[in-house]
Parts: sequence; C-alpha cells; structure tokens
Amino acid sequence: MWRNLLLRGTTCLLQVAAPRCLHQRPFPPFSCVRLLTQRLLHRPPQLLDKGYFLAHSGTRAYKNDAKSTLDIPTTHVTITDIKQYLRSKEIPFHDGHSCLHIQSFFINPSDRKDSYSLFIDKTTGQFLCKDTLVEGSWEDIQDCLEVMQKQEQDFLSPHVLLGYPESMEEQDERESELREVQRIWSSSVPLTDVPEEEALLVKTMFQISKVSNATLKKFGVRLFKPTKSLVFPWFGGPDSSLKGVKLLSAQSTDNNKVIYKEATVPKCNSFHSLFGLPLVGRMDVEVVLTGSELDTLAVSQATGLPSVALPRGVSCLPPILLPYLEQFKKVTLWLGDDILSWEASKIFSRKLGLRRCSLVRPGEYRPCPMEALAQGKNLGHIIKSSIPAAHKSIVSFKQLREDVYGELSNTEQVAGVKWARFPELNRILKGHRKGELTVFTGPTGSGKTTFISEVALDLCMQGVNTLWGSFEINNVRLAKVMLTQFAMQRLENNLEQYDFWADKFEELSLYFMTFHGQQNIKAVLDTMQHSVYLYDINHVIIDNLQFMMGQENLSVDKFAVQDHIIGAFRKFATNSGCHVTLVIHPRKEEDDRDLQTASIFGSAKASQEADNVLILQEKKLVTCPGRRSLQVTKNRFDGDVGIFPLDFLKSSLTFEAPNQGKHKLRKVTYKLENEGGEGMKVEVKKVEVKKEKGAKIAKAPRTVTGKEKRAAVTII
Repeated sequence: MWRNLLLRGTTCLLQVAAPRCLHQRPFPPFSCVRLLTQRLLHRPPQLLDKGYFLAHSGTRAYKNDAKSTLDIPTTHVTITDIKQYLRSKEIPFHDGHSCLHIQSFFINPSDRKDSYSLFIDKTTGQFLCKDTLVEGSWEDIQDCLEVMQKQEQDFLSPHVLLGYPESMEEQDERESELREVQRIWSSSVPLTDVPEEEALLVKTMFQISKVSNATLKKFGVRLFKPTKSLVFPWFGGPDSSLKGVKLLSAQSTDNNKVIYKEATVPKCNSFHSLFGLPLVGRMDVEVVLTGSELDTLAVSQATGLPSVALPRGVSCLPPILLPYLEQFKKVTLWLGDDILSWEASKIFSRKLGLRRCSLVRPGEYRPCPMEALAQGKNLGHIIKSSIPAAHKSIVSFKQLREDVYGELSNTEQVAGVKWARFPELNRILKGHRKGELTVFTGPTGSGKTTFISEVALDLCMQGVNTLWGSFEINNVRLAKVMLTQFAMQRLENNLEQYDFWADKFEELSLYFMTFHGQQNIKAVLDTMQHSVYLYDINHVIIDNLQFMMGQENLSVDKFAVQDHIIGAFRKFATNSGCHVTLVIHPRKEEDDRDLQTASIFGSAKASQEADNVLILQEKKLVTCPGRRSLQVTKNRFDGDVGIFPLDFLKSSLTFEAPNQGKHKLRKVTYKLENEGGEGMKVEVKKVEVKKEKGAKIAKAPRTVTGKEKRAAVTII
C-alpha cells in the first residue's frame, strides 16, 4: 500500500544513469518524496503522533525497486495557476526572477520573522525551503496546505514527509561516502600550509600561479597529497556543514599535454552545489557564474565581485539551484569555449530571466577567467562588456556581430559534437548540433533502432545528455542493447563482468521515457519540455513517429496529423535548443530498390522541416558483409551529402565501416542468357575480390563456349 501511495503522481521518465563526472552529469531527480494525500487526510490524526511517518533526514533516500521513476509532476502547472491558488489560500508571495517566494510553513511562525525562504519554481512548481532543505513538487505544497487547514495548524514539521526507506546497501553506501568525504577533507592540507617549493610546483601544475594564497584560503581550497589533487569543498545546509568535495587532478599524456580530471564525493548524482556560495553576502545584487572552481577564484581575485561555480559546468543549470540565485538583480554567465556551453546560453537565459542575464562569450580577447588572469587582462572590463541576453525577438547586427565572429573563429565547435565511432558521419554532417531536427528512416527489420541507439550512445558517452523515447521496444530490452554496445561484448556470456559495465553505464547522462505503444503528442512534448528544463537534455530520440499518430483525431486526414506532429517537433527543437532525432518508417518499396528521401512515409513536410535526413540502406538479397550502408540525403548545415557502407557485428550489436582495402571472399554467380532467352545460374568457386569504396555492382563481359554468346557477371 505504501509503495503504491509513494509512486502516485510520478513522471514518465526513467533514469538509467547517474550523471557522469567531468561537467556532463545530469542533476539528480528531486528526491522521491510524497506528502500526505487526500487518502491520508481521512486517517485518524493520532497517527501523526505515533511515528507512522518516516522522518525526512535531509538526505535523498531511494528504494531499490522504485528507481524507475522521477518525481516530476505529470500535470502541467502554469504560473497563473500557482498565483491563483496562493491567493485563494491568502498566502502572500513575492514575484521573483524565476521563483515565487513565500514564507516557509515548515518553520514555526515565531521564528519566521519576515523571511520568505520557500521558493516555488515558476515553470514546474517544484519548491525548495532554504531553511530546512525540504523540497518537493507543486502537488506536495497543495497537500501540505490542505493538511494544515484540516488540522487547523499554522505550520508543519518537515518530518511529516514520506521518504523511501533506504535499503541496508544504500545506508552503507551513503555512510561510506560521508566517511570518505571526512577522510579526504581531514587528510588534505590548506595550500598555505604547504612548503613553498611544493606549493609553487602545485600551482604551476594547475596553472594557478597568479592566484594568491589569500584567495585560496578564502575559498577553502586544499591539497590532497596522496593524489596531488586540489580539493574544493561543498558546504551546505542551515549549519553550512561539509556535504561533499570535488577533487581536481592533473595527468600528463603521451604527447606531453596535461589533462585535468574531476571526481566528486559523494557520487555525481548527489553532488549539487554552488562553489563559493557561503562567501556571498545577503546584500549582494550581482554575481558571476563560471563553469569551474578555478575560474571562480580568478574572477573573485581580479574583480572582487561575488562569483560562484556551477557543479557541472556551464552546460547545465539544475533548477534546484535557482533559489540561491534569486537575490541577484544581475547575473553574468561566463561561457566556456566548448559547443555545449555555447549553446546552453539560450536555456540559461530563459531559466535565469532574460532581463537580468548577460553573457560573456569566448573569443580571442576574452579567454576563460583563469587564462585572462594569467595573461594580465582586465577581467572587470570583460564583464562590463558582456552581452545582454534580453534580445528575444528582434536583434540588430550589432548584437549579432560577436556571435558571427564566434562562429567564424570556432568553426569546429560550431559544427557540433563529433562521433567517436562513426568518423564517416563526421565527414559528412560535421557534427551533432543543438536545435536541429534529424529524420532517420530505413527498411523494416534493417536494424534502425539498433543503429540509432549506437549513434545516440556514442554522443552520450561524450557528454550529450540524452532522452530516449522508445514506443516500439520496451526500455529493458533497449537498455540491454545499449549496454551490449557500450561493453562491446555479449554480457550474457560474461555475467561476472555485468556489475563492472553496469556501473560504468550508470555514469552516462542517459534517461528513458516510460511511454510504450501509441501515445498522445501533447504528453510526449510535455515530458520532453520538463526533461530539458530539469536535466538539460541535449538530444531526444523518438522511435518512432507512427506510434504518435494513433492517438490523434481519427476524423482528420492521417497526413495532416503527421504534418502537425512533425511541425510540433520542429518547433520544440528550435525553441528549446535541443536536437531531436525522429525515426519514421518508409513507404513500401521494392526490395531491390534503394530508399530515397521521397520514400519517407507521409507527405514532403518531414524532409522539408528536417535539418538532416539519414537513410539506412539495406540490400535484402545480399547476405555477405556490406549489405547495409548509411546515406545522408540532406544536410542543412553545409550541404554535404554522401553514403558509406556499414558492417554489423552481431557479437557486440554494433556497426562499423569496413576496412578499406581489405580482401574478403565473396561468392560470384554468373547469370547466363542463351539464345532462347532462358536464364540459368552457374555457381563457381569463391574468388578473392577487393572491396572498393562506393562500389555496388561490378559488370564485366565474358565470352562463353557453346550456344551462349555473352553473359553478365554479377557480384552478389
């Protein structure tokens, strides 16, 4: 009964992975917390005093068999709905930049004073009480107020919240992580206490020679000597206690380059903070957001402005952090030089509020803060020259000038994220870009889902937060396929390796919708919109379009319905800055004919709206390697199109381009025509044929003895 109650109102998103480290970790779901519902309102009030409800401990607790859902409201709530409800309950509120502020009803009225410490997200209705760290959904607020009204109480204890009980393994894991945090912190030493020569070496290694010891001490940066790592603390809660640490280590590569790696304790999905937030004063009205702790040190030292670092870089802004930014009238976001942060500015501006947000775009004269400090540049001047994000509908070239220059000087980054497993796809499409719509098709049974899952997995492994909507294959089977592709082996034959690969797979920023079968387009779009806002999803895959057409009005022409759905996905991709890959079945074609753009089912709107059109070609009469190929028939980015062959490796369920120049044995069949026009096939021995790029059919004349005059040689 309890589990059914707790699972009520959960979302249609399934999280496969806790986020990966290195700035591409999706924010963990809001804790699966459910309040007293109307069913519980009729229970005897004595239950509240007998300890029947689990206390909320301030930490996130999950149940092993209940991790398939995320606590996001399925019903869409608007800012108008929220305000009307608060007014009906006579609750005063302040209208902030991205949240509404009300007095927390988890605090005794005598202790509240004039503090409006409970923040309600205007977009989702999610709330956070900064004084008690209680968080939940808009439905939770309504339940709380109903309970208070029915019980005639003027406040509620946060202990009335229901939380999923932790299993023994989860308790042990959480306690172990807390002990590890304390061990690392106690074993590390302030850089000011490190001998001068060693401190100089450390600063040189991390390129922070210009950062003063006073700045390092102010932010509490330490050195963990066993791994020569910098330690950045995460302080949180009403008592500002140590909640976690982030370690930054430097490693040299074979080509004498230095790469930096991050690790967080506790795990990435529990690590959410704004580094430097305890140093921000209550009266500060301006803040600079950076993507790394080192950049925050540079901004603070060079300008004296309040500066905080986002936990996963400037490509992701978890909504739970928005209440901590409400006090600022101006927020300057110093973007990085990677494509994800470059494209994230639109989403950031909408979350933070266009009128108060400004952007510092990377460029020759505006490097990242740490580099600017090392080069002696004026960081204050760079921040003052930041670009306002308020131009929403009409812009002039003066406002676009820096963007145009940025695209010209950062062509590789503008081209998008590159695939690691499909270099030929990089050669044609140049990369995976946000805000585009890709239409993908192929014959039935050709392996469309298997191929597109590997394409999406490739991008996800490189930090592209991905949401899968598989309406044809259930999530367990799809996850099994992707795990096999990730491990590059059949794990059913190596079960002893399952936990190892599953742990690695969990680190990917990968989520699944729990829809299956025919679905309404509005419900799917609402889920996609929530995922972009809450988890900064960069790539959504819809497999496939036909499963959304059955729920629409049957009296409307099916092609008109398809046009409406494609138009909705096009609008979503453009407005949200998220790449949408739409799988569409083709029309029935002859087995011996290649598919064309016109072969896509429905009208021409799919190919017109799409930025990219990909076709998985398959020669069903061919059983040897090379029967499949990927053809790009549309590329709006730069116009390049092309085709390249694919080999399917059944052992790992992956695709790869065949090695050029590799000799393989192929069966050759001669089709002979005699004088009577009758054809007959003569099989010969296997011969060695050299594969040539783009070769499909080789024809050669051959003189035969007997009555036959001539024959065409066809390689199958």
